[in-house]
Amino acid sequence: MARGKKYNKAVELITSEAYSVKEAVELLEKTNTVKFDPTVEIHFNLNLDPKYADQMIRTTITLPNGSGKVSKICAFTEGDAAELKKAGAAVAGGEELIAEIEKGSIALDFDVCVATPAMMRNLWKIARVLGPKWLMPNPKAGTVSPDLVATIKEIAAGKFEFKTDKQGNVHSIFGKLSFGVEKLEENLNHFLKIINEVKPTGSKGKYINTVYVCNAMGPSIKLDIA
Repeated sequence: MARGKKYNKAVELITSEAYSVKEAVELLEKTNTVKFDPTVEIHFNLNLDPKYADQMIRTTITLPNGSGKVSKICAFTEGDAAELKKAGAAVAGGEELIAEIEKGSIALDFDVCVATPAMMRNLWKIARVLGPKWLMPNPKAGTVSPDLVATIKEIAAGKFEFKTDKQGNVHSIFGKLSFGVEKLEENLNHFLKIINEVKPTGSKGKYINTVYVCNAMGPSIKLDIA
């Protein structure tokens, strides 16, 4: 695929095979090719086979300086929906909300869904709708909780989920370019720490093959993880 002049010029700035965290973060600004404030991404190539349950990752992370992303939250509760909306949920409700989603009356344009443990037994009605979009609340992802107000506030403050894809890799974000070098470096180091902490028990041999970072529409920068 043909690349634009800005992209090709940015690629020329990447002169080493791999960079330290600090060097990579500094390059993110230099290789920026857009006028808006881009999200900065992180991509892990992992030596995992997700067809085995003990080689999958699905967890949450709260970055020291936030992610820069505002999540649209849907909450399923048997309690006070108004209180959850006040806490930051875009949509909240109980059986009536489930019925509306089942009918297709509500667009599933949410980033995350949360639910109380009691509501989980009712979500089977829309599991085939939520599941393919990875919106089904899950205790492992911290989206099933008896205290939804606290959970919603955490998500609104920047807590988000990341997981392995079908190839066993992880693709996520760690901030906005406007955060600056210091904050992005702190966020990136924290993400690297967490990915090592959640190493699946079934992982054998080398765990992380490569790690790349980039900004929106910019070239990939390989991290030196040795």
